[in-house]
Amino acid sequence: MNQSDRDRMEALLGSGHTQKEIASILHFDAGTISREKKRQRKNGVYEATTANHKAQVKRSNSKYQGMKIRKYPDLETRIIRELKEKRSPDEIAGRMKREKLIPRIDENAIYRWLYSAYGNKYARYLCTKRYKKKKYEKKTKREMIPDRVALTERPLIGEHAEGDLFVSPTKTGTVRSGMLLCVPSARLLVGSMIENRKPNTMVSAVNLTLPAISVQDITWDNGIENKHHTEFSLPSYFCEPYSPWQKPHVENSILLIRRWFIPKKKNLDEVSDEQYQYYLNILNHKYRKVLGYKSAYEVALERGIIQKIPTRGVGLENFSEIAVH
Repeated sequence: MNQSDRDRMEALLGSGHTQKEIASILHFDAGTISREKKRQRKNGVYEATTANHKAQVKRSNSKYQGMKIRKYPDLETRIIRELKEKRSPDEIAGRMKREKLIPRIDENAIYRWLYSAYGNKYARYLCTKRYKKKKYEKKTKREMIPDRVALTERPLIGEHAEGDLFVSPTKTGTVRSGMLLCVPSARLLVGSMIENRKPNTMVSAVNLTLPAISVQDITWDNGIENKHHTEFSLPSYFCEPYSPWQKPHVENSILLIRRWFIPKKKNLDEVSDEQYQYYLNILNHKYRKVLGYKSAYEVALERGIIQKIPTRGVGLENFSEIAVH
């Protein structure tokens, strides 16, 4: 019954109708009317508002987080044991499903139990060691990049480049970023450190770096720093939203930089542009299996992507001396 039904029931009782008559009018079983009349009273008289409040309280208290796990002690014991064995809720729930265990629950139910008062003490066995559900901030409205051209329209011939940014951890509050371009055919890396991710700053950094390499276009993701892509000195093409796999070479190159020199937790304010160029130089001189154990510099020279004396951004000021040797 809802508030409207109870209001009508109160009015009908006040008019002297019997329980059977009220049940017939409201289309409820007579037993329902009897129990409602008997239980939901105030000072011995049925009152709809009080009755509705009591019913809502009773309903809200009828279920609680982790109720099913608490109901079955053997199930709770198994979950606790497997958590202590460093198994995730997904593993535990998936294994129970595979074994066709009855009763069983899904991973979300395990998380609800872990974040409740009953299972909270076992949350320390999670890999995150998080004791409550992570709060997600409301996302701001995404600003779309104007005049973007889809990657599917990119010409198939010529040398292409892929570009992206890597940033400092959010908690540092740093806006300084690393801009990286990768030429997939040679695995050549060029780039520079930029002070912020504003579109105008990105335009300056890209146009300063591009003269170092000979490519026909660049592939980007949909970051708002590429908003002024029409001002880049080369045509730009864009991946589909949330599809970084469409520019895998620059993504993997950022992973190399992170692995060898700049961990994810490092504040980029501590990395100068000279250091960044030095790191790129080391990676460009590595012998790569995919290149037949040649370096990126050697292949780039063979393909005409760079000249003997490259400009800023290639990672080495005295490149001509290295090339000679």
